[in-house]
Amino acid sequence: MLDTSTRTLFESEHDSFRDTVRRVVETLDTDRHEREGIVEREAWLRAGEAGMLCPTVPEEYGGLGLDFRFNAIVSEEASYAGSAVGWSLQSDIVADYVLAYGNEEQKKKWLPRMVSGEAITAIAMTEPGAGSDLQGMKTIARKSGNGWRLSGSKTYITNGQAADLVIVCARTTEEGGARGISLFLVETGDEGFSRGRNLDKIGLHGNDTSELFFDEVPLPADRLLGAENGGFAMLMNQLPQERLSIAVQCQAAAQRAFDLALEFTKDRKAFGKSVFEFQNTRFTLADLKTRLQVGWAHLDWAIARHLEGKLTPAEASAAKLFHSELQFAACDTSLQLHGGAGYMNEYPIARLWRDARVTRIYGGTSEIMKELIARSI
Repeated sequence: MLDTSTRTLFESEHDSFRDTVRRVVETLDTDRHEREGIVEREAWLRAGEAGMLCPTVPEEYGGLGLDFRFNAIVSEEASYAGSAVGWSLQSDIVADYVLAYGNEEQKKKWLPRMVSGEAITAIAMTEPGAGSDLQGMKTIARKSGNGWRLSGSKTYITNGQAADLVIVCARTTEEGGARGISLFLVETGDEGFSRGRNLDKIGLHGNDTSELFFDEVPLPADRLLGAENGGFAMLMNQLPQERLSIAVQCQAAAQRAFDLALEFTKDRKAFGKSVFEFQNTRFTLADLKTRLQVGWAHLDWAIARHLEGKLTPAEASAAKLFHSELQFAACDTSLQLHGGAGYMNEYPIARLWRDARVTRIYGGTSEIMKELIARSI
């Protein structure tokens, strides 16, 4: 169980909520998710019934109107449990786009269903030739009567196989760069919209990641999300919370890796004593424990800054960089302390190690994070 006893960020209502989240997370069949590469809709509905999805959405749209700390609790508990379920993408990213930029009709149509778990959502930015550099995207939406025709493809889209709604980033002018990017709401069943394969990944087998194709998809005017040609600014405004959300997940997973290593080394015997009794093991764990202590303090600081509306893009990038790098270091070190057992899939550390590799890539690579931080210096 994730120990939160020394943290001061949360209040009694958050602790009660965490207990509820833990009970729901315990029902997740992560082994099944790993085998099938997708999370069943029943798991989404259970989370929705427990108030775990999109908790910051106002009551008028079916939500609870809570603060981001509730989102963080869900992310922490799911990550600590080793689940790849895509709840945080829906709650921390997609919901805020709809809430911040959607019109009343769009909000009333989608937000209540996202809160209940009846609707699963995704956001499609990355393309085969455009990853961290969003200005290089080629997917385009051209005016057609009173609406649009959307053409192009996206890849590496989390929740892509299961999604009922996808926010798609596309060009609405022929010129390159940041100008002329808009966001569109694409629904399952839209003519010309198709999904490719559920991609075969190194890790995160427990969640679907897809290719998406748009072949002259006809979209009425009301599928535009926010202002025409205003997409790039909208993306930049939302990225700090996305990167903070990733940092939350990374820190919790890093803590789980440490806890597994501590348990294993105290139980495992070598040369007549526990592996933990060797100085190298104890010093390695002591170093990792220190870094985790700093990590939790930094994470709570960043969340508090975000609650005050003061977390800057550079600070969010730094949080994503630090915690994703810490996660992989913790998982790699902990796997090493497991010895040969760590390389066996029957041990949870193997899954944590595989799943950790991508967090230094998605949401902006570590290299891009350094570039963004450097620009603020």
